[in-house]
Amino acid sequence: MEIWTDELKRTCPACKKVVLREGGLSCLDWCKFGKDCVGEATFESYQRGRSVSVRQRLLEALEQQFGADRGPVAHAQEVLAAAEELLKLEPADWHIVLPAALLHDVGLRAAEEKHGSGEPRWQELEGPPLARAILLKLGFQLKDIEEICDIVGHHHSPEAPGRRDNPNFRAVYDADCLVNLQKLARGKSREELAGLIRELFLTEAARRLAAKRYLSETIPVDAT
Repeated sequence: MEIWTDELKRTCPACKKVVLREGGLSCLDWCKFGKDCVGEATFESYQRGRSVSVRQRLLEALEQQFGADRGPVAHAQEVLAAAEELLKLEPADWHIVLPAALLHDVGLRAAEEKHGSGEPRWQELEGPPLARAILLKLGFQLKDIEEICDIVGHHHSPEAPGRRDNPNFRAVYDADCLVNLQKLARGKSREELAGLIRELFLTEAARRLAAKRYLSETIPVDAT
C-alpha cells in the first residue's frame, strides 16, 4: 500500500485492514519547513496521528517483550495515562515523556531472567538496551533515543545527577509514583500519606494530583 508523507496509516480497500506506515521518519518529523510545506492543519493532524501511532507500536513491542504476562503492560498503560495528565500541567516534551513512560519497566523480565530479581537496579541496567532496540526499529531520532533511554535507566533514581533538573525525567518519575502510590498508601493514616506525597514527588502538579486522587477518600488496609 502507498502511504504518503503526511499520513501514518491507510485502510486497505480490499480487506479493510488498517495498515500503519513502517518505522522511519517522515520529512515532517525532521524538516523545519514541514508545517509550511503541507499547511498547519495537515501538520497538526499528522502530529496527533503520530502520537497515536507511536503509542500503538510501543504497546505492541511491550506485548511481544512480556508475552502472556499482562501485568507489566497494564502498569505501563497506567503510567502513560498519568504522564498524559501531568503533561497538561508540566512543561515537558510529549515525544520524550510518552515513550519513556511506556518503556520505563521494559527491562523487568530480563532483570528477573539474568539476575533472579526485578529490583530497581537490575531493571535500570537491563532496560536501556531493550528500549534502544525498540526505538531504533520505530525510527526515533538518535538524540531522543538517548534521552528516553537515560530516563529508563534511572527511573528509580531521582538522586542521580541532573535528573531533578530535567522536566521530562520529572514527568515520567512522578507518573510512575502516582500509579505506585496506590500500593504504598495501603494501611497509612491520612497524615502519613500526606507526608509521603510531600516527600515522594518531584513536581507540585503531581503532588496536587496525588492529593486529589488519594486524600479525598479513605485508604483501605490490605493484608496482602
